[in-house]
Amino acid sequence: MLSLFTDNPSLWYVMGGCAILGVASGALGSFAVLRRQSLLGDALAHAALPGLCLAFMLTNSKRPGVMLAGALASGLVGAMFILGIVRGTRLKEDAALGIVLSVFFGGGIVLLTAIQHQPNAAQAGLDKFLFGYAASLVPGDLKVLGGLTLLVLALLGLFYKEFKVLSFDRAFGAALGLPMRRLEVLLTSLIVVAVVIGLQTVGVVLMAAMLITPAVAARQWTHSLGRMVLLAALLGAGSGVVGALASSASRNLPTGPLIVLAVTGVLLVSLAFAPRRGIVWSWLRLWRHRRKVRQENLLADLYRLGEPAKDWTRPCDLPALTAVRELPRRELAKTAGQLQSRGWLEPAGEAWRLTAAGLAEAQRVVRNHRLWELFLSRRLELASDHLHRDAEEMEHTLPPAVVAELEQLLGQPRVDPHGEPIPVVGQARGRSA
Repeated sequence: MLSLFTDNPSLWYVMGGCAILGVASGALGSFAVLRRQSLLGDALAHAALPGLCLAFMLTNSKRPGVMLAGALASGLVGAMFILGIVRGTRLKEDAALGIVLSVFFGGGIVLLTAIQHQPNAAQAGLDKFLFGYAASLVPGDLKVLGGLTLLVLALLGLFYKEFKVLSFDRAFGAALGLPMRRLEVLLTSLIVVAVVIGLQTVGVVLMAAMLITPAVAARQWTHSLGRMVLLAALLGAGSGVVGALASSASRNLPTGPLIVLAVTGVLLVSLAFAPRRGIVWSWLRLWRHRRKVRQENLLADLYRLGEPAKDWTRPCDLPALTAVRELPRRELAKTAGQLQSRGWLEPAGEAWRLTAAGLAEAQRVVRNHRLWELFLSRRLELASDHLHRDAEEMEHTLPPAVVAELEQLLGQPRVDPHGEPIPVVGQARGRSA
């Protein structure tokens, strides 16, 4: 590992430039993602290409300051075109983005082709801005990129509250008297600066990924905007460093695409394993909910089978339970085993019966069901044949506080719309009920 740095001293500059890019793009990309402007960065990156070409044609120089100034000017013009099209026409933002992206990128390709046909050796390597060439970063580049990043972060911190209002409730901000149009122009301009920072590292084509991917990955882990911005910046910087190291180790693979692959790997992990929002956790919650529904349905079925004789602890065999919902015996037996392990059922030969704790839980489920049916009947005036299906779903999700509100709202009812008694938890005990 140490040989990477000893054999390639410029690796520090490459890692620094990639980390700077990750911080700027991750922080600003968070606002673009929240405002549903994920493709804005892509359009602005492509809009910067004509500026790069014109800067070279006018100065015959590829100095970082000159090239980035041209890209910045062109990107700002593209941003103003996007805002102008959206405000001045009936076209929606996606159409404006497509127009600016295609027109500016097409113009940039024409200029780039014209430059490459000139008998001028200085034009060599100009096409590297399409896909990035991080290996060419030198200390002077880091000073320029670092200065731009500090400017971006300073303005982002200064106008953080205003940008937050702009992202979540523009109308509320306007009602407060905030200059929302100017704030939108400022935020878009900062995104242009972030795009310019990344042109030399990942290029025009891949820059959109650095704006979108870290922000989307960070969004999976938090509901706080401040934490999201910070985490997106850290993920972007970390991915930049990993991509630079991987490129240096491979020798032949380009840095920009490896950075994008690294941050994409972070995104995939976030989409899969982030708490509350990750696919794996969502699947686990769904699996737990379905298991809970099966268990509570079986308890409720046992309670209802005991209602005619008011004997809620009599054994019921699997054929009788299967007939209630037409479920496979294997599934019912598995669910009964789960309830037995929780102390809610006990075997009686080849049948099952409710324990005292199981009876109380069954009463709770049936009570929720019948209270909700009564609420739908009285408050929403639904027909009696439209009540069961909705109540069948709600009985598993009603929290105790809502059940208590229903009881007070309905006046402590004793029967449901079908004339069935609404059980009180803990009051029925076998035949003595």
